Amino acid sequence: MSELQRLIDDLRAEAQRDRSPEETPEIGLIMGSDSDLDVMAGSEDGRPGAYDALTELGFAEVTDYDDPPEARYTFETYVVSAHRTPDLMYAYAETAEARGLDVIIAGAGGKSADLPNMTASLAYPLPVVGVPVQEKSLPSVVGMPTGAPLVAVDAAKSFNAALSAVQMLAREHDELRDRLVEYHDDLQEGVADVSRRLHEEGTPGFRADRE
Repeated sequence: MSELQRLIDDLRAEAQRDRSPEETPEIGLIMGSDSDLDVMAGSEDGRPGAYDALTELGFAEVTDYDDPPEARYTFETYVVSAHRTPDLMYAYAETAEARGLDVIIAGAGGKSADLPNMTASLAYPLPVVGVPVQEKSLPSVVGMPTGAPLVAVDAAKSFNAALSAVQMLAREHDELRDRLVEYHDDLQEGVADVSRRLHEEGTPGFRADRE
């Protein structure tokens, strides 16, 4: 049996399992290629990504369904190509709700970035947040017809996609709402701190401290 077929069978088997919501990932993070990882997860020398946002908010990554992390809120990560592995895309999206997912973040690059759109159609009514990995992917991701909804963020902003996903969950989980509020408060304090230092140190001194 091929690795592709094993993945598909594993997803469909997991959908048949009777697990409590606390034992399943709330968020699915998928991308069309591992070359999208720096955008979707974040990179040390680039902008932060969805992985960074989720872990900062206390989510843990599930790598083994039978041995989940102790964190209450979790997410899973897969490469799912709409064009190269359509059967895997179908299996992932069609089983998402049965496997306990509440929202999917889907990112794809290139001019024909169909993964977010197709996932949204197949996983409906589960909400999907689309991430255009590149600027040229934007029209493809946001071009869903009326009646086929897809929430989308700007190109490469998977960090915002993760925040949006957690906002959806926070409507039913007060703990997540509190974490989002704390995160936003920290952002405000960070801006205030920078503003005060710039004012008190002056532009030359502030620039010198940043170098």
